[in-house]
Amino acid sequence: MQPQEVLGHLRNALAATLLFCMPVTAHAADLNLQDSGQAVQGAAYAQMRATDFWSDPSSWLEDYLAHWYDRVDQAQASQPHWITPLATVTPRLEEEFRYDQLFEHLGNGANLYNFDGGKGLELIPTTTNEVIFNLPPYLDRTEVEQAHGLGDWPFFLVKQRLLSANEENGNYILTAFLAGQAPIGASPFTNHAYVVTPTLAGGKGWGNFDIQTTVGVPIPTELESTIGTSLATNVALQYHLGQYFWPEFEFNDTYWFDGEREGKNQLFLTPGIIFGRIPLGGREKLIVGVAYQFAVSKQTFDPLTPMYNRAWLLTSRLAF
Repeated sequence: MQPQEVLGHLRNALAATLLFCMPVTAHAADLNLQDSGQAVQGAAYAQMRATDFWSDPSSWLEDYLAHWYDRVDQAQASQPHWITPLATVTPRLEEEFRYDQLFEHLGNGANLYNFDGGKGLELIPTTTNEVIFNLPPYLDRTEVEQAHGLGDWPFFLVKQRLLSANEENGNYILTAFLAGQAPIGASPFTNHAYVVTPTLAGGKGWGNFDIQTTVGVPIPTELESTIGTSLATNVALQYHLGQYFWPEFEFNDTYWFDGEREGKNQLFLTPGIIFGRIPLGGREKLIVGVAYQFAVSKQTFDPLTPMYNRAWLLTSRLAF
C-alpha cells in the first residue's frame, strides 16, 4: 500500500471516529440532578429539559446556567485528577483560563517570543464535553529576519470524553478532540491555510504516576503540497509529589507525510514541573509551571526546517 493510501485511510478512520463521538446534544446518561425535589436520572432528565427548552427557552437557559458548576463537578469527579501537562493537551476535561509564554531559539540563531501560546478559555458545558476558545498568539522574532505580529489562530478545540474512571474505579480516560486553526497571522508567521486536527487522547494512572498521550493528524484544507499533512504524537510522564508538585517528562514528535517537509520529523524532549492546584478562595485555584524543551532529532537550518531548536515554556492557569 502506498503512503498516500495509508494517509487516506487514516483520515477516513479519524473522521468517522470523530463524527460518531461528537454528540449533537449533551450526554445525559450520568446526570443526577434535583428537579422538583426528586432525583431525575439520565435520559429522562434530558428529555424533560429538551421539552422545557421548546416550551420556555428562557427558563431552560436559566436552569442550565444555574446547574453549570454541578455539571463541572460531576464531570471532574468521574475522571482522573491529574494535572494538564506543559505541552501535551490533556484528555481530561478542564474549566480554566490559561496563558502560556514561550521563548524559542530558532536554528538560524534568531529568538522567537510567543505571547499566550494560542491558549485561552476552557469550559465544560456538559458532563462529557469541553470547549476551548483560544486567543491568537502574538509573535516577536529578534536578531535575524526581525518580525512581529499575530500568529495563526487556533480558534477552537472541542473534546468528547469517551471513557473515564477516577482513581477509585480504574484511573483511566479516553477522549476525542477536534481542533481548528485559522490563517489570520502576519505574513512572516502564517501558513495561509485553515488546518483541521482530529485527535485521539488517552491516559492511565497508577497511584501517583500517570501517562497522558495524544495522537493527532493536522490536515490543511489547501496548500497541502506545501504545508503537508503530519502526524503529531505527544507522551507525558507525570508524578504527583506531595500536595502541589507535579514533575513531568514529555516526548513531543511531529512527522510529515507529504508536502515540502515530506519524510522529516522533529522530536522534542520536555522536562518540567507544575505547581498546583493552589487554593485562592472559593472555586478558584492557581496552577503555574515551567519546562525546558529541546530537539533531539537531527536538523540543519534551511527554509524547510520545522519548528525550533530549544525553548523555555511557562504556563499560568486559573482553574474554577
